[in-house]
Amino acid sequence: MGSGHSTEFSLTHPVICVVGPTASGKTDVAQLVAQRLGGEVVSADSMQVYRGMDIGTGKLLPQERIVPHHGFDLVDPGEPYSASLFQEYARACFKDIDARGARSVLAGGTGFYVRAAIDDYNFPQGEQVDNPVRDKWNSYLAANGASALWDRLNERDPESAAIIHPNNSKRVIRALEMIELEGMSYARQHEGLAALRQLVPAVFFGLAVVPEILKARIDKRVDRMVESGLIDEVQGLLDAGFERACTARDAIGYKEVVAALRGECSMGDAIDAIKLATRRYAKRQRTWWRGDARIHWIDADDGDANRIADKILQSLDA
Repeated sequence: MGSGHSTEFSLTHPVICVVGPTASGKTDVAQLVAQRLGGEVVSADSMQVYRGMDIGTGKLLPQERIVPHHGFDLVDPGEPYSASLFQEYARACFKDIDARGARSVLAGGTGFYVRAAIDDYNFPQGEQVDNPVRDKWNSYLAANGASALWDRLNERDPESAAIIHPNNSKRVIRALEMIELEGMSYARQHEGLAALRQLVPAVFFGLAVVPEILKARIDKRVDRMVESGLIDEVQGLLDAGFERACTARDAIGYKEVVAALRGECSMGDAIDAIKLATRRYAKRQRTWWRGDARIHWIDADDGDANRIADKILQSLDA
């Protein structure tokens, strides 16, 4: 990972980062803060970068956007996209927004994307898209399955294997790449993430919602996605040939509907599975941000975006 060889990054005003778990209300709050400051929103969400994956990713529809948004619809489903590419993109957005005299508000669902954009994270060359080592391990995965792939990592780097779930093949491959390309352990790099210095001037606000309230909100949000046409959206993506993107490990809301459309489970079971997967994801997001001392936490149990935006603006003035 390494730090210390990035140049300083100057902005007229710090980036305002609004972070928190799914369904905590980040999207609405970030928009209101941007609107009141004459700013623009940069979305840090690893699934909202995909065109046509709108309902299931909770992407704001064009008619719902009250300020300019960046970070939506950058690539087609299934095209490789990474935190490394997002880092470059987000920092270019910050510079551009700042140069126009506006404020940047970073709305963060994907913790690693937020950290990549703001902190002095230097990506190893393995993060680039054309990567023969990655191709080799993807072929190995296709031929031998996830647990055989994990076994290979366990032989070579048991420390990293211990912290990566055997089903998380994407991360297992990343760890194998790191050993081969950089002679570096994923586990060691993971430890170092906490110690990174901040590169981009930024202030952090986190939306805290108690688990029971968040669970109810997630359930409601998933029901709303289904009512808004999630099943048709998934069918449309399958018809367009994007099956691999829809069944990707992190495509929550898509892979479950695909299973139901294939007749592997009922649509009711698929919807329950989406709710469960989303709750688990929200828990991971909470864990990710818990240790970050920079975050000013705001109680967001009432879901009142105006009140929360007021609190953020008051803190900025203080």
